Formats: sequence, structure tokens, C-alpha cells
Amino acid sequence: MKSSNSVLSEQGSSARKKFIIYSLIGVLLFITPLPWNGEWSVGVGILATILRSFLPDNTLQVFALSVVVSSAILTLYSIFAKPKILNQQPKLKELFAPNSMWVILRVIGAIFIVMIFFQVGPEWVINKNTGGTILNSLNPTLVPFFLFAIVLLPFLVEYGLMEFVGTLLSKPFNKLFKLPGRSAVDAAASWLGSTPVGVIITAQQYEQGYYTEREAASISTNFAVSSIAFSLLIVSVLGIPQYFIPFYAVVVFTSVIIAMILPRIPPLSLKKETYLTGKPPVTEEAPSDISSYQWAMDRALTKASGAPSIKTALKNSSMVLVDVYWGLMPVVFAIGTIALALSEYTQIFNYLSMPFYYLLEWMNVPDAKDAAPTLLVGFADIFLPAVLGASVESEMTRFIIACTSVIQVIYMTEVGALVLKSKIKLNILELFTLFILRTLIGLPIIVLCAKFIVF
Repeated sequence: MKSSNSVLSEQGSSARKKFIIYSLIGVLLFITPLPWNGEWSVGVGILATILRSFLPDNTLQVFALSVVVSSAILTLYSIFAKPKILNQQPKLKELFAPNSMWVILRVIGAIFIVMIFFQVGPEWVINKNTGGTILNSLNPTLVPFFLFAIVLLPFLVEYGLMEFVGTLLSKPFNKLFKLPGRSAVDAAASWLGSTPVGVIITAQQYEQGYYTEREAASISTNFAVSSIAFSLLIVSVLGIPQYFIPFYAVVVFTSVIIAMILPRIPPLSLKKETYLTGKPPVTEEAPSDISSYQWAMDRALTKASGAPSIKTALKNSSMVLVDVYWGLMPVVFAIGTIALALSEYTQIFNYLSMPFYYLLEWMNVPDAKDAAPTLLVGFADIFLPAVLGASVESEMTRFIIACTSVIQVIYMTEVGALVLKSKIKLNILELFTLFILRTLIGLPIIVLCAKFIVF
């Protein structure tokens, strides 16, 4: 018969193995840049690319059509028929019996995707630059990426990595950004992997009680910066790939300054310091009689020892995937199509961007009239500023457009829809306010760097 010390030793050894092995897998999947087909990506991105290469043409479009339409039908059925299974399955009730706003968005999303897929209906819905962009460009990228990113996410968040990193970085992150150190993992997953992953991690951590209302709102709107791979695409479209290194250096520098300011001012500073679960997590700061490293390791091993098995973790994350597909995709088609249509068919962004024109003129930025609309249209989609700005003559102005579009972070075809769908307490007006604040704070920094350092 084994002694109690032997049993405890075995448990500690098992927890250490789980922490090290599973966390390393998570880092390789989500954070480590890997070469693939002449480009750099992360593990989940490579898996998504491989899956797409094996799928027949139009498969992901048909999948999106079936998901979005069935989401609307099941939601309407749940609301009007009130099946008993909803009371027996809280997760199903949460998914298919949302509040009225989400019901409307799901129905609109279903109507739009039917029009877009079959090419019937108003031109502003079915055009290749509006609904066509959502169905044929954004959707084929997001669907396979979400599959791997969400299902495999437990390797990154369930086995102690968040606790380990959070403890080691608690002091600098709290001092600089008024945020817990574990948010560094959210940031790394966005910057090196993909923007949606960072938002999904933050939303899950908030629901599990690791972030306060203010912290979750701050992290999701300050650290969901576009990945290196996508940033390279933006500078390529704008015709300035030779400036990628200074471009990304300016983006990181500006993003850090913005992240230091925004959590300290409204609307983020007005958010409550309360946890969704009603109770705070274990403090990240090490007790006075133990080193930060040892406390980080202790917290990581405690988390790993109590973590679910891989099978259970993957099953739980699969339920999150169902929620993202049937809950988020209709919203992306509804909000994304409308936002892109406003950009394509109206002058609203041109009118709203007039203050930016005068600001750019005051800062002596060349081609200010052509550049101004690009500073606002990014609220619809992050790629639009690059498309509109590609024809701007001044190379320096295109550099400014590239930097600004990436530091703005919040766009409705992806980040905005994810945040609105989550339990993070931010509405669309607050998201737009934060978008404007990020632009107003970041633009002068970018212009100064462009004028006096890069060019």
C-alpha cells in the first residue's frame, strides 16, 4: 500500500506533466509562428488551411447557409413553441432562446445569406463587395479556423499556462494597463495567431470568473490586434511591403500606449469591478514569503491537477463551437452585410470622416481628402481601409492608413460581432466610441512616427 506522501508525489508529478505537455501544445498551436507554404502562420491556422484545401468548392458556403438558416428556424421555433427540452437543457435555452435583438439579427442574417447564396434580392445585399465578401471571403476563412481554434483552445487555457504567465506578469500588466497578467496570453494569441482567438479567450475567461467586467471589456478592445500574417497582407495591398518592419514596430508601440490610456478613461473606466461568477479568483500576486516563479508554478500545477481530462475538455469546447457557429455566424452576416453596404452604397463614412480630413490637413498629411474616409470605414471591416487606400498617391499616407487600420482593432465583421455576442458588457455605441478614441489617440502618434522616423 502506498503512503500518502507517495500518492501526493504522484499527483504532483502528474499535474506537472499535464501543465508542461499540454501548455506546450497550446503554445505551439496558438502562439508560435510557423513557416507554411512560404508564409508564417500558427498551428491552428495551418490546420484550417489544410482542411480548406481538401474541401470541394462551395462546401463552406453551403455549410454557412445551413447553419445560419437553421439557427433562425430553431430560434423562432424555440420562442413560439417553447419545447420542454429547453428547460431541461440550459445551454440549449441560452443558445436558441436569446433576447429579441439577437432573434431579429438571426432572422436578418438568414434572409441575407439566402439572397447572397442564390443571388436574388437587392444589389446592396448580394453584391460581391457586400454580402459576397462575407459569404465568399470571410466565411471560408472563419469557419475552419473556428473549428480548430475553439476545439483545441483548452490546451492554452485549461492546464495552467494562464495562471503561470499571469502570475509572472501580474505586476507589470497591472501597473501599465490596470489588467491582470493572464491577459498577456489573450494578447499573444491575437498578435501571433488570430484576432478572434483573443476575443474568444477573453470572453471565456470572463464567464469563468477570471476577469472583472472592466477587465474583460478592456482586454477585448485593446489586445485583439490583428495577427502578423494579416498585417503583412494589409501592407502588401497598400503597396508598402518594404516598410513592414517599421510598420509593425509603430503598430506595437502605438497599441501599447493606447492600451495604457483607454482602461483609465470612460467608457472602460466606468465598467464595474465585479465578476460574472460573483467571487474573485485567487490573487495573481505572490505572497511575501514565496518567489513569483514558485507562486506561478504552484498556481499552474493547482490548475492542471484540477483540470478536466482531454476528452472532457474537448467535449466542452465543442459545445462552445456550436454556440459560435449557430449563435455568431448569423450575426456576422446581418451586421457585416449592412456595414459593408453602408460603405459601398452610401456616403455616410465620407460625411462622418470630415473631422478627420481637417485633422489630417492640420497635421500636413498628403492626400488628406482621400485618406480621411479610410480612417472611419475600418469600423465596418478591417480590410476596407487597405482597399480604399491602395489608390492614394503618397507612400507615407498609405503607411499611415496601414498603421491606423490595424490599431483601430474594433470592426463589426469580426471583433465587434464577437464582443456583442459574448457576455462582455459592451454595446455597439460603446464599441464605436472606443473605435473613435483609439483612432484619435493613435493617429497623431502614427503621423509623428511616419514623418520623423520612417520617412
